[in-house]
Amino acid sequence: MSLSLLWLIFLCFSFFSSVFTDKMSALTAAVLDGAAQGVQTALSIAGALCLWSALARVMEKSGITMHLQRILRPFLQKLFPDSAEDEEAFGAVCTNFTANFLGLGNAATPAGIRAVRRMKERSALSVPTDEMCRLIVMNTASIQLLPTTVAAIRAAAGALKPFDILPAVWASSVLSVSVGLLVGEALRRFRW
Repeated sequence: MSLSLLWLIFLCFSFFSSVFTDKMSALTAAVLDGAAQGVQTALSIAGALCLWSALARVMEKSGITMHLQRILRPFLQKLFPDSAEDEEAFGAVCTNFTANFLGLGNAATPAGIRAVRRMKERSALSVPTDEMCRLIVMNTASIQLLPTTVAAIRAAAGALKPFDILPAVWASSVLSVSVGLLVGEALRRFRW
């Protein structure tokens, strides 16, 4: 069942329930209130994304990103040994990891797509390689130093300290990436 179909079922159920219980005015008020809150949240997130994306661009232009990539290179070379031989693919992997590390998932996605495309060009296989799967796991789970999007949502919802979740984010992101990589490695070893 697709998510769109599920939403359609929810909407129809809400509409018919409000008609049969004579609460159509309450449904209309809730829809309008939800739409207003959605716009407000979207604008808050957009502002934070613009700020952090601009900061990422400044970091890239000033060479800080390249410095981070040099620091991460030994670690990422162990995870992506084939891609480390291709500077374009490895640069995209490093950019993806760095952007995710800084909590810029939207900026990380294009770099991840570039890396996977370059890996596919270099691969003779018609199926995803182990490195492609590893990158997808790391991009999806992503170790985050600063969860900027979550903090923006918390600030929009009225949290006084939107970054007070940092220890939980650090622990859960490291754990999720570790488990994802371990499961991926186990599946790779037991492949038929």
